[in-house]
Amino acid sequence: MRSSKPLAAALILLSFSALPAIASGPASPFVHRKKYAMGTVFEMVVYDASPAHASTAIDQAFDAIARLDHLMSNYEPNSELTKLNSSAKLHSQMVSADLYRVIEQSLEYSHISGGRFDVTVGPLVDLWKAAILGNGTPSTAQQVAVRACVGYEKIHLVAPNQVAFVSPCLSIDLGGIGKGYAVDRAAEILEAAGIKTALIDAGGSTIYAMGSPPGQTGWLVHMRDPSRQVDPTIVMSDESLSTSEQTPPSLLATISAGHIIDPETGVPLKTHFAVSVVARTATATDALSTTLLLLGPEAGKRILAKIADTAAIWITPQGELCTVSTGPAIVLGHQFRARLPGVVGLHRKGCE
Repeated sequence: MRSSKPLAAALILLSFSALPAIASGPASPFVHRKKYAMGTVFEMVVYDASPAHASTAIDQAFDAIARLDHLMSNYEPNSELTKLNSSAKLHSQMVSADLYRVIEQSLEYSHISGGRFDVTVGPLVDLWKAAILGNGTPSTAQQVAVRACVGYEKIHLVAPNQVAFVSPCLSIDLGGIGKGYAVDRAAEILEAAGIKTALIDAGGSTIYAMGSPPGQTGWLVHMRDPSRQVDPTIVMSDESLSTSEQTPPSLLATISAGHIIDPETGVPLKTHFAVSVVARTATATDALSTTLLLLGPEAGKRILAKIADTAAIWITPQGELCTVSTGPAIVLGHQFRARLPGVVGLHRKGCE
C-alpha cells in the first residue's frame, strides 16, 4: 500500500501541448485548467461548444476534488478521516456518504487481493515515514507491534453510514485509492453537467478519459516505461489508467525505503517494476495498480484474469515486461515489437 505522499514524477505521459493539433477548429473548442489538490496538480481538458459552460463544469469538478481532499486527508487534523481514525476506535462513527463509499470500495479490493491491498496500513506508513525522516530503521519489536494494528477485517461497516474499528490502534490511509475516487467523482460531475468529452489527470499517476477528442477514436496515452524501450500506448474512451511504482530512495533520507508498504511483510516493498492498469473506473485502476505492484506479475495476472474489461503491464528498467488483458488493448512500440522474435524470453519474463 502507498502512503498519501505524492509521487516524485509523472507516471503517465500525455502531452497537453499537443491538444490544439487534435481539435477540429472553432466547432470543437476545449478548455484546459489546472489546480493543486491532494499533494499534486490536477489537470482537466474539456471539449464543449460553450467554453463558459465547460469552465463552469470544471469549477464544479475541482470544488468536489477539493472537498474530497479535505475529507480524506490524514494530514489535516480536522479532516473527516482524521476524526474517524480517532473516534472509531472507541465506538461506531457516522460518516459522510463519500467516506463510507470509498472505505467500502477499499474493502472490496482487499477481498479481491487477499489482503495485499489494505487501507489499514496507516500505522505502518507512519512508522516507516518516521524512519525515513530520521528515526532510523524500526526495531523488530516495533514492527511486530505495529503490524498487529493492521488488518482490513478489523473494519466493520454498518450501512448506510457507520464505521467501527475492532482495534485500539488501527488507522486508515486512503493514499492507495483516494485520488482515483476523486477522479471518478469529478468525472460524474462533468457528465451530470452535460460534458461528453474530457480528460482528467491526477498528477500523472491516474487519468480518466471521457469520450473521444474530435476526429479521434479515443485519447492516445503513452504509458509509463522505466526502460524507455517498450513505449506502451493505449487509446482510451470512458476508461481510466493508473500507474504505480516504488519511489527511489532519497539522498537525504537516513534509510533506503520507498513510500509503498507491503502489509504482508510490514516493510517497504522492493520491486523493479512499474505497473500500469486500465479499467472502467479510476477507483479501480488506482487500487489495482498498487495491488499488482505488491503482488508482482505471476500472482497479479491471475487476479486480473478474473476482472472484466481490465488490462495491465509490468515493465522493469531493463525492458522486462508482462502484459495481461481481459479487454483493453495495450500496444507496444513498433521498435520494441520489431525486436520481439529475438527477445521472447525477455518479453515473457514474469508471465509464466
